[in-house]
Amino acid sequence: MQQNKHELKSTHQSELTDSKKKLLFIDNDTLRTFQVAEIPYQALIWLNYRLGATFAMGLPLVLLIWAAMRREASMVRLLSIYWKIASLMGISMMLLTDQRPVGYLISFLAPVLMVVSVWFWVDLNEELADLPYWRPLPFTVKLWRWALSGFGLLSTILGLLSLPCITANQPVFCSAWLEDPQNFHLITAKLFNFLFGAAWTKPLAAFIGYAILMAYMIGLLQWILIRLPKQGRIAGEF
Repeated sequence: MQQNKHELKSTHQSELTDSKKKLLFIDNDTLRTFQVAEIPYQALIWLNYRLGATFAMGLPLVLLIWAAMRREASMVRLLSIYWKIASLMGISMMLLTDQRPVGYLISFLAPVLMVVSVWFWVDLNEELADLPYWRPLPFTVKLWRWALSGFGLLSTILGLLSLPCITANQPVFCSAWLEDPQNFHLITAKLFNFLFGAAWTKPLAAFIGYAILMAYMIGLLQWILIRLPKQGRIAGEF
């Protein structure tokens, strides 16, 4: 009888050991799956910021200077309007520097409005379509609009996934959106200190971001309520 009890005890301990091994195996698989899913998401956020720096900031700045030097009025107007909208990206960067939740919302809306701003205007579309394709500047601007649309699509999808970060209980992946704004803040702080001898802090960046956002919203509402009903899709003095 004692032998049977010993065998039952050994069997029970063996089952417990097997169960622990299975749980450990499941936990390791779950952790590995989470890490594999987290790395591509962080890589996409990293890629999104780099594409934004290239197609949403760097290239349109070069095109604006190029168009101004060539005195291409239609393209200067188009790119000037674009830069008014693209300033939302800078606002979102300042807000995300101090981890303000509204920064995620601006990051989601900015690429949508930026893409709309380069396709919305009927008069500018017609003037741009009339320019010959073989000329380098019009061809580059047309190509840039399509590249910007591709970036806008990717950025909008990623921005949609970031909307849960607006809530108080932020998911873990929200930190991926803060790396580049905070790196940009460090560069800005050093430059600001070098030029003015003053400290550029995160709360100060967020305060200025909120102030610019309020002024931006007032101007946008004025255009939507007053100018849009009168001018429609004519660029005019936007």
